[in-house]
Amino acid sequence: MTLDPATSAKITGYRPRHAPPEWDLLADRVRMLVAASAHRSPYGAERLLHATARLALWCHRTGLPDDPEVWLRHETIDAFVLTGCTDLAPRSAQTYRAWLRHMRATLAWLERGEQQPPPMKAPAGVSAPYSPGHLAALRAWAEQLTGQTRADALTFMALAGGCGLSPGELAAARGHHLRRLPSGAVVIAVPAADRLVVARAAWEQHLAEAAQTAGEAFLFRPHRTTPAAKNLLNAWTARHRPTGGLPALSARRLRACWIVDLLSARIDAGLVAAAAGLSPSALARYQHFVPALDEQAAIALLRGQAQ
Repeated sequence: MTLDPATSAKITGYRPRHAPPEWDLLADRVRMLVAASAHRSPYGAERLLHATARLALWCHRTGLPDDPEVWLRHETIDAFVLTGCTDLAPRSAQTYRAWLRHMRATLAWLERGEQQPPPMKAPAGVSAPYSPGHLAALRAWAEQLTGQTRADALTFMALAGGCGLSPGELAAARGHHLRRLPSGAVVIAVPAADRLVVARAAWEQHLAEAAQTAGEAFLFRPHRTTPAAKNLLNAWTARHRPTGGLPALSARRLRACWIVDLLSARIDAGLVAAAAGLSPSALARYQHFVPALDEQAAIALLRGQAQ
């Protein structure tokens, strides 16, 4: 199909604002990709040009070949969204991913007969993590509780904030899902999921003790008999509100703390995604919570030296 004159002119004349010197090396390939896919795309040519140019420049600066075949691989697009779009809002990063995936669909799936993967949809936003001050104060509040309420509060925080379990996984976790390694590390086999998670060191002792106490029972609220009582977590947090103006306990916010803490430590994104049960691209929704490296830390990482 022939492009209309206006679209054709837009593509051939495109140049990014403040184009870097390497743009001239990539321009023809970027224009070629958009020209080949624009007539089948529901997205405007200008949007495709902007996203594809940004992808191409990121690939070039990352050291990948200046090859459109490499640019449009699934893993390249996901890595670009995760690490090359950290200045964008999560919704915008996911939009870029959709545009580029659709371009690949047009050029590869239809022409080569590759099977289209299922669409990956994610909520536009995620629960914001607690500030470090709030997180520490919440643990201090939990430590001051008594009896089973104290055990439940700390287990709630340990499973969500120390292991990154989702609300459903937290509710289903039993004592036998946890085991302590000879090194002292605590590992949890996530219920109904094919993944193991190593607990953060700060929660190892509590989790080991909770597992020993629970046995085959549930870790959180071990005396219950219903595996997933309706509103189990919400009902508990509604009855046990932190004092001193602290925010309520939230499994999703604690899980966000766990993810952001791992990303802030510059742990491999693929490893974090696997532990969280997410796709690497889904971590892009958390990137704007990750603080930027200071100059000294950045230099140490780039040089390959321990900080």
